[in-house]
Amino acid sequence: MYHFSAGHRLENPALDAEANARLYGPCFRPHGHNYYVEVTVAGVPDALTGMAVDLGQVDALVTERLLAHVDHRTLEEVALLRGVVSTGEGLARAFWDVLVPALDGRLVRVAVVETAKNRFEYHGETET
Repeated sequence: MYHFSAGHRLENPALDAEANARLYGPCFRPHGHNYYVEVTVAGVPDALTGMAVDLGQVDALVTERLLAHVDHRTLEEVALLRGVVSTGEGLARAFWDVLVPALDGRLVRVAVVETAKNRFEYHGETET
């Protein structure tokens, strides 16, 4: 599990301040969280190492591509989150989009834990 701290406010740019305040309540005001991010990967274990993935590489990738951009930042100012309403659901999808190209089809799930009561999971798009 990875950790970062960041500030944000829930705001839909298509709405005026009054509508955003009604929609998001106190979360429309600037505030922050100590977030946790879970990254689940899968693969076929290598015959020699017994590992499906090199966790050191996964840690480095998550740090470089994600945590370095969001830790101790205001999420609305982070380039990789441009256009994302920073709900837990929005963050999980955005983090998936950042990580999936680098994990060579091994990414299974991204979960964002915003508070002790909130966990948001994203498993990628499913075809219907």
